[in-house]
Amino acid sequence: MATYKEIKGTQIEVLASDPSNPVEGQVWYNSTSTALKGSIRTASGAWATGGSLNTGRRAMGGAGIQTAALGFGGNSNPGSPPYSVDIAFTEKYNGSTWSEESDLNTARGYAARGSGGTQTSALFYGGTPPSVLAYTESWNGSSWTVKNTLNTGRYNLGGAATDNTSALAFGGIYNPGQIQLVTESWNGTNWTAVNDMNLARSQIAGFGIATSAIAATGEDPSGRVKITELWNGTNWTEVNDTNAVRSGAGAAGAVNTAGLIFGGFESSPVDSNVGKTETWNGTNWTEEADLSGPVYYQQQTGAGTSTAAISFGGEGSSNQMRTATEEWLAAGSPITKTFTVS
Repeated sequence: MATYKEIKGTQIEVLASDPSNPVEGQVWYNSTSTALKGSIRTASGAWATGGSLNTGRRAMGGAGIQTAALGFGGNSNPGSPPYSVDIAFTEKYNGSTWSEESDLNTARGYAARGSGGTQTSALFYGGTPPSVLAYTESWNGSSWTVKNTLNTGRYNLGGAATDNTSALAFGGIYNPGQIQLVTESWNGTNWTAVNDMNLARSQIAGFGIATSAIAATGEDPSGRVKITELWNGTNWTEVNDTNAVRSGAGAAGAVNTAGLIFGGFESSPVDSNVGKTETWNGTNWTEEADLSGPVYYQQQTGAGTSTAAISFGGEGSSNQMRTATEEWLAAGSPITKTFTVS
């Protein structure tokens, strides 16, 4: 049998740590972990298991990228009255584990679950209970600061943000039955009303930034929908629908031309959690591999881009609050494999 050197013309590299940007086909021996490793590219998009949150919850805020994310606030179910409790916890993800950070000033759930900025500069706005529907808090990488409130307080709204100085809030619910189409833009100091969405919705899967965003799926007064609207910085335009009708889905994406949505709650079969994933290319939605969790969940949160995202938290069966994190890698993404040597 030929050796690696005879085939490749060189010895296998010995490295103390994995290379930061390996090329496809590269092989090396990690002397720290004493493992033979190599880089391959995924044939199709897929979800893989990541590190678990310290506190399981649904409807939290999210920000950042796959290897540097932030999760904050949310709603937990302690299993006894009052059953539903809003929480203030903040956690930071480094690509493998979650660590606890400084709490929000006010415990809140069901606030904007779209992209909320970066791991070091994020924004959290809206949410429950009713007394905090308009609250805004800004994250500077170490602590939260209370900022000026939304003009229209609401919960279960969509959001998109570059950082804590530039964000967009859209849709949501003011009171039960009062679903909103209001859109507001944040400049780092104040919220300003801008042009409304075309369809009033709540539980929206939102992603992007303040000048380039997507609002997909959700619930209108008649039920769950698969409508998508695109924000160009001035107006909302209806574009092609998603394939699945759902609400409470997670989302990730940095602009209105590339993103993905996943999970949520659908009506067929009746009121069931869904693990479906769809990617957006600026024109159409394409069905991708389902979330890999054994129990699909709704009202999870997302962060990252259309090619490298994470899904975390959410509600599974029997009101179970999930700690699970899943990592998305699009087709053609590089992954590191550990080889078994016999």
